[in-house]
Amino acid sequence: MLLNLFGSGREAMSAVDTAWLRMDRPTNLMVINGIMFFESAVDYPRIKRVLEQRLLSHKRFRQRVVRTGTSAAWEDDPDFDIDNHLHVVALPGAAGRHELEVFVNEQISTPLDFGKPVWQFHLVENYEGGAALVVRIHHCIADGIALIQVLLSLTDKDANARATASHRKTNFHADEREPDDVFMRFYRPVAKMYAGALRRYAKLLGTSYGLMLNPAKMLEYTTTGLSATQDLARLAAMPADPRTQFKGTQSSAKRVAWSESLPLSEVKQVGKALGCSINDVLLSCVAGALGGYLAERGDDVDGLEIRASVPVNLRSENKLDELGNCFGMVFLPLPLGVANPIERVYEVRRRMGEIKGGYEALITLGLLAVVGVLPDMIEQPILEYFSTKSTAVMTNVPGPREPIYMAGTLVKDLQFWVPQSGEISMGISILSYNDRVNFGVMTDKKLVPEPARIIERFGVEFEKLVFATLLSVGDAPPDPELAELHLAALQLVGRNRTTV
Repeated sequence: MLLNLFGSGREAMSAVDTAWLRMDRPTNLMVINGIMFFESAVDYPRIKRVLEQRLLSHKRFRQRVVRTGTSAAWEDDPDFDIDNHLHVVALPGAAGRHELEVFVNEQISTPLDFGKPVWQFHLVENYEGGAALVVRIHHCIADGIALIQVLLSLTDKDANARATASHRKTNFHADEREPDDVFMRFYRPVAKMYAGALRRYAKLLGTSYGLMLNPAKMLEYTTTGLSATQDLARLAAMPADPRTQFKGTQSSAKRVAWSESLPLSEVKQVGKALGCSINDVLLSCVAGALGGYLAERGDDVDGLEIRASVPVNLRSENKLDELGNCFGMVFLPLPLGVANPIERVYEVRRRMGEIKGGYEALITLGLLAVVGVLPDMIEQPILEYFSTKSTAVMTNVPGPREPIYMAGTLVKDLQFWVPQSGEISMGISILSYNDRVNFGVMTDKKLVPEPARIIERFGVEFEKLVFATLLSVGDAPPDPELAELHLAALQLVGRNRTTV
């Protein structure tokens, strides 16, 4: 029936995908941006064949968006030409990090052309003796978890794989991270009463309730419907996040920055020594970096906390590479005002524990399904209201544990940035690849003109935590892993990176 509403050859867009489509604003474009860094030059004809054979096997990348009233649909682009989406560029001057940042900043502030399929790849041929691939994909096509899987399907485990190999299904790997971590685990169905209500309106709105289900551990997360109702009431009553230099009137210009990567083994060693997860350690560093940035600019951060909206995947494991959006949000309070790095990591662990057992993610996915079929004039105030509840969007995604190749060329590193909506003007991305961890930050140029000032603090905060950890366990019996941590700390000093 929905297909007939849009005419022959068109496919109705799901309510949740429509909600993300309609979040597009000049101040916040709903586009996921990323970079693949290559060790050497990339053969353009070969990478073009890879995209034709693998990326275009997903019909969404050959379809454009058609809007009709409050609804939207997908239709095949009759004039599709991959040359409209894969561009070759050369950086000016030294063709280094600064020049690439300038290019990426220009791209992320430019809307995609909705007359064509809403994605673009830019092959930068002369970046630091190698190459870089700047990727831009609209959020209505898929969320970050699905897009990571799609992009990994373009890569191979060795340089000699056939460039024209057909699309292959990839598997999700959670690195060395804990399977019950809120960032890694998949939310299961909740009470029968609550799940039944979601099933009924999912059927009514044309969304896929099945994507919310993973029967393997259904009973593990089953509880009473009252808890879900309480979570919904708490979300509605949640006060707006405090006004800081991170929140305010936005411009239409964005800025990005990315970090030097941290060794994942060192992060793991610190977490083990403190009895915390890898993510507890990383998020503590994020909180310390944000607090340090505000304090340096004269803000009183004593006792300050801000919330981060954290996407939580709601797919089952066998559907991770299906396109579309299937995630909810949880609101994580970050303790910016806790100065002691060890106290801060324990406070992050406590707060993470509080949100693990809740229903926020499932509730927010349901709300998106509802607002996606409402008139725009009703949807926008609802979305704006919930955007006041947090200051940043933060994602933490595990990437491949081993090196990968694309078009026969080694991928040296990976980076990506998440879009923001409504009043939210900052995105923080954490991505692991090849046993290292990268941080990325996107900000509004008017509010935070130099996000590199935040990024450079992540490594500093980690180093503070390393040395605080060594001091805290100094009297403990010798431990081989702590010995490795001590050696890593000495190496940090040797690289003149530490500022404490």
